[in-house]
Amino acid sequence: MIELFTSPTPNGWKASIMLEEIGLPYTVHPIKLQDGQQKESWYRQINPNGRIPAIIDRDLDDFTVFESGAILIYLAEKTGQLLPSDVKKRSEVIQWLMFQMGGIGPMQGQANVFFRYAPEKIPYAIERYQGETARLYRVLDQQLVDREYLTGEYSIADIATWPWVRIHAWAGVETEGMLNLRRWLETMAARPACIKGVQVPSPADSGQDMQKWIEKFRAGKV
Repeated sequence: MIELFTSPTPNGWKASIMLEEIGLPYTVHPIKLQDGQQKESWYRQINPNGRIPAIIDRDLDDFTVFESGAILIYLAEKTGQLLPSDVKKRSEVIQWLMFQMGGIGPMQGQANVFFRYAPEKIPYAIERYQGETARLYRVLDQQLVDREYLTGEYSIADIATWPWVRIHAWAGVETEGMLNLRRWLETMAARPACIKGVQVPSPADSGQDMQKWIEKFRAGKV
């Protein structure tokens, strides 16, 4: 049994989509980011960095894994699914996984912050991070010219990337003209595991909870 500690965010959805895809039984422990639960001492015993998601594998001596990319790799290796064994193909998947982890996630995350949450609108920062996110989207669009999925076959690279790109409007980034990317978004959105995964641990934070989180963010409390 896998225990999943998560919240309704792109990084959290990576883990829940993966668990739905591979069919491992799991239990969900919702973490209320707006209340700062991820910073509490009990949770830091699971993830010292105080972030979501994290998992505990009760079938393997209560082994703990944090960082969303590490969770995807761990679960792929545990089940032999969604990460090729061939050296070259495996490397390709991990490269595109790292593209999301090191590029799209941080850049789009900062676009979210400056476009949505920051108490002061800083045009340079907004344009900088929206522009870089759009550039990374164009890289994805080119990669998908002749591929259904990022490396041809469906993999953890797609699972890592889709939860971020699907909420591009929240960061104020458009996908107009990126026909390959938009086709991929639709393909991913039709997968049953993706549909179920983004409902974990709940469809979405309520507007009231999100507003509370924004207020705490602006006050430097989260």
